Amino acid sequence: MLNKKTILITGGTGSFGHHFVDYVLKHYNPKKIIIYSRDEYKQFVMDNQYKEYRDVLRYFIGDVRDEARLKMAMKGADYAIHAAALKQVPACEYNPNEAIKTNINGAMNVINASLEAGVKKVVALSTDKAVNPVNLYGGTKLVSDKLFCAANAYGGADGTRFAVVRYGNVAGSRGSVIPFFQNIINNGGKELPITDYRMTRFWISLEQGVELVIKALEEARGGETFISKIPSFKITDLAQAMLPGCGMPEVGIREGEKLHEIMVTREDSLHTYEYEKHFIVYPHYNWWGKKDVIPGGKLAEPEFEYSSGTNTEWLSIEDLKEKLKTDLDEH
Repeated sequence: MLNKKTILITGGTGSFGHHFVDYVLKHYNPKKIIIYSRDEYKQFVMDNQYKEYRDVLRYFIGDVRDEARLKMAMKGADYAIHAAALKQVPACEYNPNEAIKTNINGAMNVINASLEAGVKKVVALSTDKAVNPVNLYGGTKLVSDKLFCAANAYGGADGTRFAVVRYGNVAGSRGSVIPFFQNIINNGGKELPITDYRMTRFWISLEQGVELVIKALEEARGGETFISKIPSFKITDLAQAMLPGCGMPEVGIREGEKLHEIMVTREDSLHTYEYEKHFIVYPHYNWWGKKDVIPGGKLAEPEFEYSSGTNTEWLSIEDLKEKLKTDLDEH
């Protein structure tokens, strides 16, 4: 599918962008991969890391807030992945205007540039925080998701198709609990603070995140939200897996934080289909034609909810020890 094709990725110098590039170069023979991001130093580092692929990789300095620059970068692209965002919850709360400019206005700019360039498919990365949002970051990503779904109405019958991929914190990514715990351990700490003993999270690796994006590029017909079936774990079990026998003082939940990650709400269950390895939430509104359900799935039960707290698949402490060895090698 991506052989001899041009792919643009916003925020392409991040951890997802690096792994996406690795995956595409390993499994396909792309014509060009365009890295679109703001940080020239990260682009310099990435260029040296992939210097044997300089005939394939192109680097565009630019911000998703800049529609004109996006349109220039998007020319000739067959596919686009939108991974750029302001993601730190406290930073978004303190700088709400900046979060809106990047996460909402930036999404609109990606949509407009993709439509003008005639991109075949666009996949936007979302987050569990966009589901029943309790902080501004989640609120901006909810709006972004809605914008990408609605954008299918403007592509015409055979025009650009937009879809969304949703998952929580990638294991070991910046801002997640694993590097926080690891820093304490590296500094000789004997206790790992737990915000709430009841807290659970989903476990997804970078590899799984990239594979879900590839699936969306292959299968999306417009307006879908793709969600992987992945195991849950207890934060207390993660602490014991990383530092067996450690003390675990409960320090209280942080502002804007949830006890559990929710990927599919009960309200969305009426539009959710379950497949072997993933769920798809189809759009509530479909102005571009009848609901086009991808074969192989079954409609979810009424009031079904996909939450890390009520998941049917769980990682034990021993499972987590193994995951920490294998999945975190990706970083």
